[in-house]
Amino acid sequence: MSKKNVDQKGRFRNKIISFRVSEEEAKLLERRVLLSGLTKQDYIINSILGKEIVVYGNPYVFRSLHDELMKLIDIYGMKIEDEDDEEIIALTLKTILAMRKKGKTEIFP
Repeated sequence: MSKKNVDQKGRFRNKIISFRVSEEEAKLLERRVLLSGLTKQDYIINSILGKEIVVYGNPYVFRSLHDELMKLIDIYGMKIEDEDDEEIIALTLKTILAMRKKGKTEIFP
């Protein structure tokens, strides 16, 4: 039994749920997942169940933060018209500022 098929309480995850999203929703979801450092499955489950999403600094998360900041630099000085970009920029900066203080960040869905 692999670790990813077991929840935090040790219960086996044996149900499959699938759903459709738009291209824009898929891109935004992927960006949020990358910033969290979680698997997409864990991110979605925690978000749906209203659980806090705790981000711990690691090379994977820092790389995602770097990539998002590079996108910010690319659009700096230009009007931000995409609400998704605005949301990700705010989330990225919130994560970086919180990580400076305590090494982990609690991000709520």
